[in-house]
Amino acid sequence: MTTPFLIFIVISAVSLLLFMVLKLKVSAFISLLITAIYVGIIAGMPLKGVTQAIQDGMAGTLGFVATVVGIGAIFGQMLESSGGAESLAHYLVKKFGTDKASWAMMITGFIVAIPVFLEVGFIILVPMIYALSRDSKRSLLYYGIPLLAGLAVTHSFIPPTPGPVAVADIIGVELGWVILLGVIIGFPIAIIAGPIFGKYISNKIYIAPPADLVSTDEKTYDPNDLPPFRLIAIIVAIPLLLILLNTFTSLAVSKEIVPQSIWTDIFEFLGHPFTALIIATLLATYFLCVKRGMGKQTILDLSTKALGPAGIIILITGAGGVLKQVLVDSGIGKILAESMASSAMPPILLAWLLAAVVRVTQGSATVAMITAAGIIAPVLAEFGLNDPQRALVVLAIASGATILSHVNDSGFWLVGKYFGMNEKQTLQTWTVMETIIAVCGLAFTLLASLFF
Repeated sequence: MTTPFLIFIVISAVSLLLFMVLKLKVSAFISLLITAIYVGIIAGMPLKGVTQAIQDGMAGTLGFVATVVGIGAIFGQMLESSGGAESLAHYLVKKFGTDKASWAMMITGFIVAIPVFLEVGFIILVPMIYALSRDSKRSLLYYGIPLLAGLAVTHSFIPPTPGPVAVADIIGVELGWVILLGVIIGFPIAIIAGPIFGKYISNKIYIAPPADLVSTDEKTYDPNDLPPFRLIAIIVAIPLLLILLNTFTSLAVSKEIVPQSIWTDIFEFLGHPFTALIIATLLATYFLCVKRGMGKQTILDLSTKALGPAGIIILITGAGGVLKQVLVDSGIGKILAESMASSAMPPILLAWLLAAVVRVTQGSATVAMITAAGIIAPVLAEFGLNDPQRALVVLAIASGATILSHVNDSGFWLVGKYFGMNEKQTLQTWTVMETIIAVCGLAFTLLASLFF
């Protein structure tokens, strides 16, 4: 295959995917599968090889992702339904004071979005934004943008949220590196897009809090009896620390800094994402639900409810794994890597651009991340990147998939509705904030790549 034909295959595949999602309104899961079949056929794969690649790609991806996303969804549901997110926000606002409450909201969003979906965390905490705005007479944006920035950065950058988990698995990198670099790179980005931009834009646009300061969703917990902050912080930190412990233990053993023993095996077992999340979920279920009087049937119903949205993400991720497998089996990935090796474009920039193009055109950050990961994964295999370098590619994809949220993104309408903004105001605030995250994410990952 010549390079021009190779470029044609990739561009036509992305165009076909976007046409099916945008014009024909075909689900992203089916669209990704059809795109993978198209790539396999046009690349000259035997038809049996295409169907085998579908089976291998789906099986290879879902074995890990389905487990992590499924357990993570239940973990987040327990934290949400017990009032844990609201407890974090109340504690931090009290500690920081009203004057610096924008920083408290950014940190709250940053922590809450680790186990809880962005939209859910926003809906839970938006009444606090209303109250802070009313009491301080400031624009809603002064507190709202920092909260959204914290939520958006963590939702895209730090596992066990589904996006980075899925991309890390498709690309083949340990979650510990993604968590570590995601926190290091993500926190300063959340500061720039949150309190700094929030202060600026709130002076330009005044948004008054709505008259009704109560969330429209019925709460499953007593807002006057929230779980303690320290307990929430410990439960959220446990899976992250265990996964990081596993990463560093594995690294120390592989570098022969520490000899392999029963203790290193135990640390690696406890720090595997499966084990770490099961431990965190059991702790959250017991201390936040059972011990606080929640019934067994209620807990079961909440667990079942959590798996609904997780199932959609799992299937889309599996289809992304199929696309990657077809690119590998057809040989396109190797040829693309060889042609890229002779160009000046680093893999981080290519990954960011792919995710950004798909994000802007079809709206879904998840679909953008999965598509970019599926295309770039076979390329990375030829570059011999180490785990930290691969983790930076994951973060570059996450950054690109955040850019320019507009009218084709459900988050755009959700924020506009809850803040009472029109389309122009939402573009000036939410869209700009998302773009700041995307551009800073690219800049910081490129900077970090100089040290790894």
